[in-house]
Amino acid sequence: MAARILVAKPGLDGHDRGAKLVAVALRDAGFEVIYTGIRQLPVDIATIAVQENVDMVGLSILSGAHMALVRKTIIALEEAGGGDIPVVVGGTIPSFDVEPLQELGVRATFPTGSSLTDLVAGVHKVLDQHAAETEGTSWTS
Repeated sequence: MAARILVAKPGLDGHDRGAKLVAVALRDAGFEVIYTGIRQLPVDIATIAVQENVDMVGLSILSGAHMALVRKTIIALEEAGGGDIPVVVGGTIPSFDVEPLQELGVRATFPTGSSLTDLVAGVHKVLDQHAAETEGTSWTS
């Protein structure tokens, strides 16, 4: 069974080329991808994630508002009953924000310029770690 990944663009950022490339790369790697489109509210992302029973949420943020948007999305996920869904973030993420994002609960960050190969490998790693923590299965086997 393929893992289901929600790729979302929270906030007012209207640039979605990178998110679409990521969605295609994940699909080509065998994942089932749900893409929300641009300008999504954190609460809507959380609702979709829970309704679609996704295995991961990937947020694409280029606006510089990643700390606030990630915090709001993680809170919304918890309130919607999806607090156990791993969250990864890609986009314009300065290196000094990686640790604070991890403290919020982000499992991996993929700054602008990350290769799609590294991103797919990172997604596999996060899913495998999460499976080992929760149910003992692996997405890569």
